[in-house]
Amino acid sequence: MPLTITDLSQLLDPAFDTVIDVRSPAEYAEDHLPGAINLPALSNEERARIGTIYKQVAPFEARKAGAALVARNVAHHIETALADKDGGWMPLVYCWRGGQRSGSFAAILSQIGWRAETIKGGYQTYRRLVQRSLYDDPLPHRFILLDGYTGTAKTALLPLLVERGAQVIDLEGLAGHRGSLLGRLPGGQPSQKAFESALAAALAPLDPTRPVLVEAESSKIGAINLPPQLWAGMTAAPRIDVQAPLSARAAFLAQAYADIAADPVDVKDRIKPLRHLRGHAIVDKWEALVNAGDNEAFAAAIMQDHYDPSYAKSRNMDRRRVLGTVQTDRLDADSRELLADRIMPLILGFDMDV
Repeated sequence: MPLTITDLSQLLDPAFDTVIDVRSPAEYAEDHLPGAINLPALSNEERARIGTIYKQVAPFEARKAGAALVARNVAHHIETALADKDGGWMPLVYCWRGGQRSGSFAAILSQIGWRAETIKGGYQTYRRLVQRSLYDDPLPHRFILLDGYTGTAKTALLPLLVERGAQVIDLEGLAGHRGSLLGRLPGGQPSQKAFESALAAALAPLDPTRPVLVEAESSKIGAINLPPQLWAGMTAAPRIDVQAPLSARAAFLAQAYADIAADPVDVKDRIKPLRHLRGHAIVDKWEALVNAGDNEAFAAAIMQDHYDPSYAKSRNMDRRRVLGTVQTDRLDADSRELLADRIMPLILGFDMDV
């Protein structure tokens, strides 16, 4: 009998040795349960072929052809990925709707002697629970924003604050994007669904009675939209402001974005859309610095001409409570450690003040 799942925590921390997603690789790539491995019952091509038979020939013929393919694929997985599993191994198997693919896969595993279970409703059950946690139900968490001008090392401070005991969500890390015009990372971003899965998994173990620190972001990170419940919590959150001079920020940004600066053609392509906003003369100046390989001067110029004015404008409209301001003249590794030491009491003070 398939398991009836009513709470997301049952799938984020399942009492099984392995969670197996038997959907096609394309389905798995779009989104899957955190920690699940992909052992497809049907490949992308096989799934498309069976679907065509179902629609154009007959459901019976599709089920017969599909059963043969699933049996062969499961046999391959047993001989390879599952070859080292002993008799006490307990897998949880799911597909799109908890139907034939996961049922067939689990039935074969059960015949071997493994205690295989399936999920009633399959991935769709999981997705509904994620949707409910991020879109329907109010988040129980209280947030603090780590704020500051571009280049103040906010993202680099997050793991240092985790080491000091803070509850932290790295939204840019989950979104696979640095959150700026130059922020695109190799490999691209996850799908919106995959981001939401990662976010739900990151929020679930956090103590809702303690604040959660997140970097101040817009409602969109690259192509990823922040769920409305999270955005509502962030717009109401107090902030901690990190301040550093332009020279220190430029030095940090040049180092942090060294991977991007290594490809001047790509950098110029990324800043091209700003010509209509900042004008040709300013973008021409940036391009000259890129061509000269002066990454630090380029970082200072694009912050001074573009990011800082934009931030100052939004800051003038920001009426959220400021828990404190931390200032530094440098943003090297030692200075970031000192900043984290000074930020942590502000988080703890807010925690005790609420």
